[in-house]
Amino acid sequence: MGRRGYPTDLTEAEWEVVRPFVERAGGRGRPAEVDRREILDAMSYAVRTGCAWRLLPSDFPPWQTVYSAFWRWSRAGALDRALDALRAMWRERQGRHAEASAGIVDSQSAKTTEKGANEGLMRERE
Repeated sequence: MGRRGYPTDLTEAEWEVVRPFVERAGGRGRPAEVDRREILDAMSYAVRTGCAWRLLPSDFPPWQTVYSAFWRWSRAGALDRALDALRAMWRERQGRHAEASAGIVDSQSAKTTEKGANEGLMRERE
């Protein structure tokens, strides 16, 4: 890695978990020109900081490369699978089960209508 590190960079353990989801198996096709870990680190930076793709720091791969990989990997489901594997790793490190056993839905965050629940259900009589 020939660039400075960012707090959003993957650790070695995290990289080992996500590597299978973003690297090609079997060595077929043209060799990658850009390190996949660098691409993931750039994606992580963009997501965490909220910066636009075009505003990625210049020590990351070109933004077009990062965005293109994000689009392809997202569409193929690779990023979802990688995040699921990371979540399981993080949960196990905390002594929890890899998969959540319950979920919470907060009704205060669920929007009903602009005018209120009763307004959306009742009509004026003519």
